[in-house]
Amino acid sequence: MRWQGGRRGGGIEDRRGMGGGAMAGGGIGVMVLAAIGYFVFGIDPSTTTQLASQFGGAGVQEAGRTGTPEDQAGQFVDVVGANINDVWTANLQGYQAPRVVLYEQGTGTGCGYGQSAMGPFYCPSDKTIYLDLGFWRDMETQLGASGADFARAYVIAHEFGHHVQTLTGASQQVQAAQQRARGQAEANRYSVALELQADCYAGVWAANAAAVSNGAVALESGDLEEGMKTANAIGDDALQQRGGGRVSPEGFTHGSSAQRVEWLRRGYQSGDPAVCDTFSGV
Repeated sequence: MRWQGGRRGGGIEDRRGMGGGAMAGGGIGVMVLAAIGYFVFGIDPSTTTQLASQFGGAGVQEAGRTGTPEDQAGQFVDVVGANINDVWTANLQGYQAPRVVLYEQGTGTGCGYGQSAMGPFYCPSDKTIYLDLGFWRDMETQLGASGADFARAYVIAHEFGHHVQTLTGASQQVQAAQQRARGQAEANRYSVALELQADCYAGVWAANAAAVSNGAVALESGDLEEGMKTANAIGDDALQQRGGGRVSPEGFTHGSSAQRVEWLRRGYQSGDPAVCDTFSGV
């Protein structure tokens, strides 16, 4: 994936290296919490605030420097994020960019206590994407995802997709539908549709990245396949199997491996957000 010639947005808030957020006791590892969070994208930290307070989280990071990070990983987020914003500015009338925060271990958010074990997440309350970049390493070594640049960019673009859903009202509509749902299985189907749409939106970004950057940010041969490898690795069925349990479709919240791969592919092949209607038939 080409990206190093892309423009930087300069709006990253960097809370890394500020200390705090470590979990008490040292025995609560990433994969233990992953059993709850399933190490997938889009977990609202408000659902895990009680968990965080139970295990402790001293010195939560609250604020940091805003600008362009100097390290390569931070610059990657900055360039990719700026490009995603450019794509959505061109495709969604009235688009407003989200904030992006880089942090380590734990941090305060508008949705409650955010923790790295939850994976990357978007908080609709403060319209902010929170990224602990150590997630990429864990995703590759513990979940079998790809380490390619586009696979990592897919993670970022998925979270921007949740921001788009907040702007369009899709997230609010899902919340209302879940409140009316008869049982958890029905509520989960709306969650799956929301997550698959965010995957599709990630594909839409990838299809349009080169056009808005004069080719400075663009997929290269084999990149889409690496992204789909990651989508396959983080499907609910794959994660349930990896955790040693049986596959329970009624418990899916993000979609099966096949569904996540398919919707990422659909978004990329069309480049049109209109194809990302994952709610039909829910």
